[in-house]
This record gives sequence, C-alpha cells and structure tokens, in this order.
Amino acid sequence: MTVNSQPMRTIGTTSLQVSKLGFGAATLGNLYHEIDDNSARTAIEQACQVGINHFDTAPFYGFGLSERRVGDALREVDTQSYVLSTKVGRLLNPCERASDKFGFCSPMPFDPVYDYSYDGIMRSFEHSLQRLGLSMIDIIYMHDIGQVTHGSQHPELFKIAMESGYKAMDELRSQGLVSAIGLGVNEYEVCEQAMDHGRFDCFLLAGRYSLLEQDALQSFLPRCEKEQASIILGGPYNSGILATGVNRTDVTPHYNYAPAAPAIIERVSRIEKICDEFNVPLAAAALQFPLGHPSVVSVIPGLSSAKRVVTTQDYMNTPIPDQLWRALQEQELLHPDAPLPVSAEVE
Repeated sequence: MTVNSQPMRTIGTTSLQVSKLGFGAATLGNLYHEIDDNSARTAIEQACQVGINHFDTAPFYGFGLSERRVGDALREVDTQSYVLSTKVGRLLNPCERASDKFGFCSPMPFDPVYDYSYDGIMRSFEHSLQRLGLSMIDIIYMHDIGQVTHGSQHPELFKIAMESGYKAMDELRSQGLVSAIGLGVNEYEVCEQAMDHGRFDCFLLAGRYSLLEQDALQSFLPRCEKEQASIILGGPYNSGILATGVNRTDVTPHYNYAPAAPAIIERVSRIEKICDEFNVPLAAAALQFPLGHPSVVSVIPGLSSAKRVVTTQDYMNTPIPDQLWRALQEQELLHPDAPLPVSAEVE
C-alpha cells in the first residue's frame, strides 16, 4: 500500500511534515459505536490513497483497540511516508472483563489509570510500541492533563507532569526515539501553562479553535507563533454540531460531548444560514477555518470508515469564497482578528 502525495505543513521546528487533513483514530477504538477490524483497516487504507499521511491514536481509545488497529494497517506502509502520534499519561491495567465505559464499546479488558510520572510515561511509550507493533512513533502527547479534566487534583498532577513526566518526554525526544512532544488536551489554558515549564513542539488541541470558539486567539495562539509551536486541531466539529448543523430532525446537536445549549444552537443556526447562502456545507467551513491560522498545521476529525474519509476529503477540497468568511466576521460570528483561509490554498 502506498501513500499518495499532498501539500504538507511542517510541525514546529522539526522535520515532520503532515497533511492538512489528518486521521483522528479515536473512532477506531469503537467510540460510541462498534466497527469491525476490516472497516478500520479499509478506512486507513483509503486515507492513504487520498493523501492523508497523519494518524493520531492513544492508549485510551478503546483501551488499546485503536492502537492495535492503527498499527495493523500502517505496518504495510513505508514508515517514511506517514507521521504517527499517540499519547502518554495513562496506563492500561488488566481487569476481569471488558465493559463499555467512557463512550468506548471495546472488547479490550483493561482499565485506564492516569500516571504522569517519569516511569509512567516511559512505560506508556513502551507499551504503545508493543500494541502498535511498530518500531517508531513520531509524536507523543501528554494526554488529558488540565483543570477541566482533573478539577481539584490538577495542581498536584500538573506538578508531577511538568517535573517528572516532561523529563521522560524530553529524554525520548533528545534520544531520537520520538521527533516531537506536546500535549493532547481539550483546554488551551493548560498548554499555555505548560509552555512556562518546557519546550513543546506541538499541541493537539481538541475543539478550542473552531467556527464556534476563538478565545485561544487572545494569548495562546500568538504565543505559539512566537515560540514556533504548531497546533494540530482535533474535534473541528465541536462534538458534531458543526458537522450535522441544527436543522436536522433525526439528530440531536451535540457540543462538547453533550446536547447543545440553546445559545449554541442559535449561533450555529446563524453560521449555517450564511454557509447555505454561499452553497458551502457547514462541515467544509468547519474543517477549513482553523487552517487559516499560521500555527494550525493539520485538522484531524474522527474518521471511522472509508466512505467518511472520502466525504471529509471532499469537504477539505470544497472551494469557499472569501466573502463567506467576511460575512461571518461582519455578523460577529467570527473573531475580528481571526486569520481567514485564503481561497487559493484550497487544493
């Protein structure tokens, strides 16, 4: 299996180059619904065929299932033709039997346990290599550190992560065992906090810079530009509402992993109306908007099937007139300082 070429963007100051559209593999851990091994494999094969070279997984995704499926598919691909990322910060402890939890319908009999220590990070990295069945991981992210995730435990866990876990990640990078390190989180504030404690090449930021949210423009994204830290944008649909819109009767709009509040529904309705006026799918605008920022190098929605890969690639290639972005700003639906995608960049 070969990977077709596509225009690439460079991660930070590394030599890693990733396609603007990446593959989020949480779905391959049976997130919210089950898929079979063959569907997972053909999804990755299709991604390679359309030129996607960036694949992201994690031990947490299906408690090892996603990593196993990603590794099984990529084992047949030239290692120089793709960029693979996974996460550290959780270990998987064996349990008596598999059960549905955290949204994953996985057959894997493991419980995830947070461990941001030096030893925990090293063990997590080694275990991921074994589950993937691959000899190389390009990027590791410290997974789900932050105030929103850990509440009152955050100060204690963050101290361990920065003083102990970061040391392990930095060693893996300096030894050439990974090419880049970062955080994989749902909150940009902890990324900015972590930048005070170490040098990070990139951040996998889920949902916090989107058609609905641009608060990260206040200080975090400018700092990323200054320090040459790249953003890989996960969750571009903000849990689905920017993919489905709000006018369908067969789908409950979800935002941030829960049914959307009326204010969010009203805002998306206004965005969707403008997209309709320009005959542009809402999902296409949601995918392309983050890439207007110079720090955002790739957008990685969840891709659970070969069909979804093709549809998503079509959204990424949909021409969007500059007038649409200006209309959104004029109606105060986008931050006035948000960098906008340029039509000529659409491949």
